[in-house]
Amino acid sequence: MGFRLGFLTALIALALGGCGITPVAGPQSWDIASGQSNVPYALVRVRPEVLNVLATHAPRIAGRIADQRGPQTVVVGIGDIVGVTVYETGAGLFVQNETGVRPGNFFTVPPQAVGVDGNITVPSAGSIPAKGRTIAEIERAIVSALKNRALAPSVVVTLLDQRSSAFTVLGDVRSAGRFAVNPGGERLLEAIGRAAGLVGAGNESWVVLERGGKKAATPFGALIDEPANNIYVRPRDVIYVFREPQTFVAFGASGRQGQFPFEAWRVSLSEAIAKATGLSDLTADPAAVFVYRGETREVASLMGVDVSQFDGPVIPIIYQVDLRDPGGYFLTSRFEMHNKDVLYVSNAASVESTKFMNYIRTIVATAQDPVTLANSIKALSTGTGATIVTQPIPAGL
Repeated sequence: MGFRLGFLTALIALALGGCGITPVAGPQSWDIASGQSNVPYALVRVRPEVLNVLATHAPRIAGRIADQRGPQTVVVGIGDIVGVTVYETGAGLFVQNETGVRPGNFFTVPPQAVGVDGNITVPSAGSIPAKGRTIAEIERAIVSALKNRALAPSVVVTLLDQRSSAFTVLGDVRSAGRFAVNPGGERLLEAIGRAAGLVGAGNESWVVLERGGKKAATPFGALIDEPANNIYVRPRDVIYVFREPQTFVAFGASGRQGQFPFEAWRVSLSEAIAKATGLSDLTADPAAVFVYRGETREVASLMGVDVSQFDGPVIPIIYQVDLRDPGGYFLTSRFEMHNKDVLYVSNAASVESTKFMNYIRTIVATAQDPVTLANSIKALSTGTGATIVTQPIPAGL
């Protein structure tokens, strides 16, 4: 009896010291809170101020390229092809008496490209600066150069091939290429429309805008649902569209485990939990809902993480949400999931206690089996156990 009591005491002490002998799908909440791991990480509890930081640093164009100006004035640049037509009111420099008066009294200069020096050439006017000027400014410059030579000249300049003030659309669009900037202005959605639209599904498509050495990426859906991202296109912009299905994985005490597609351009944490069919009512600890993610050093620092203890540009973060708090569901509705996030729900402490007690029962029962068997054999051999009943043999057999 003393041996069995000592054995049971030793097992209980072992369980209380480590709690690592029973099966479990992942770390317990107290393991995550302790921070004891071979991989350093920061534990961040989801609060309104944390959500504000994440919202301002979500993958959006408006957050990286805050250019909300309207249409930009189109100017002529090197390589553009322009045409020039000079009109006179009567016979003069370009319209001679002996040739008669032609309809409109005009003279057309052959199309020419703006040279590397930024100039074009007009007969009798000489070299005219064109680079960086609007069509109207070039017209006035030509009139000024001809006014003392031609008879009341007027000039019309036409931008025949707009090469310097063009933008480029590449990637998963139906008709990639370079497109001249519309003087009336056009936004990113219209620019993608000029490339004949997306090849893939909109909820799986991303748009990258490169402008002036900066790059910004956003889900395609954010251009529609958040108008601040649908900014005006500028000359020399590069717009790249690519397709990347968004997924997250769920482990632990969620209703289902596995990989789940977003099936939308944006999914909140509450929606992600619902996709995994919620929390298990039998095993889950609602106060121990975690999201594993890597964040930039800037974002981690703004959330109050001491980034000096981490190396590299990406900081491992574990976000914790307490759904025992009724207000926790408001927080999960604002928490936006990212591609490849890991959703983990820890078991409740009572579940681990129950599993451990079942484990103890199994161990004790196993230890008692030889003793029970020996007692049964002893009882049979001494006749103190079960009685063997014999029947007499009938006569004649």
